[in-house]
Amino acid sequence: MVIDPGHNGANASHAAQIAKLVPMGFGQYKTCDTTGTNAVDGYPEHLFTFEVSTLVQNLLEQRGIKVIMTRSNDDGVGPCVDQRAAIGNDAHADAAISIHGDGFDTSGHGFQIIQASRSAGGAANDARSNALSQALHSTFLSESGLAPSTYIGTDGYESRSDLAGLNLSTVPKVLVECGNMKNPGDDALMESSAGRARLAAAIADGIIDFLERGSTS
Repeated sequence: MVIDPGHNGANASHAAQIAKLVPMGFGQYKTCDTTGTNAVDGYPEHLFTFEVSTLVQNLLEQRGIKVIMTRSNDDGVGPCVDQRAAIGNDAHADAAISIHGDGFDTSGHGFQIIQASRSAGGAANDARSNALSQALHSTFLSESGLAPSTYIGTDGYESRSDLAGLNLSTVPKVLVECGNMKNPGDDALMESSAGRARLAAAIADGIIDFLERGSTS
């Protein structure tokens, strides 16, 4: 299992490095990474994603699931988005999850589960990614305390073609936007230790459900 905490703490101080173009899949390119967003009070997405990802890692390892993190700290740079996909591919992971927080205006709230329109893994891999997205959607509805996004996608689901980490994946992979960091309600949950634990549990339980269903299908 690969957990991919979005962005990194030193990205902002290495602008040239994260601005370089890398493969996005299907003959397209995009920048290595970005700095991510932040809450109105300055709480950064890169720290949020790392804190939640570490909690998810702990929950999965308690269940005996081997976890690989795409980054092991919050004071580095990158890795680039194509490298994030490669980590899961090289590990032949059963699944991979990118964890993020969104930065819409204050009126929008809720979570979204994002899947690639098509991935390098082909149609069978896309079907598995869809099953992963459904498992996570279900646990977010029942456990996270958040509603599906009110401002983008459809009922908390979205399909995109511009995310290299999803496009290049040959293993089932989705990206979870764990709420809108600009929205006071979402951010109150995301900035609290209890809220992050709740979000991590929803992610871990969705992953476990997906893995268990896969083993019995």
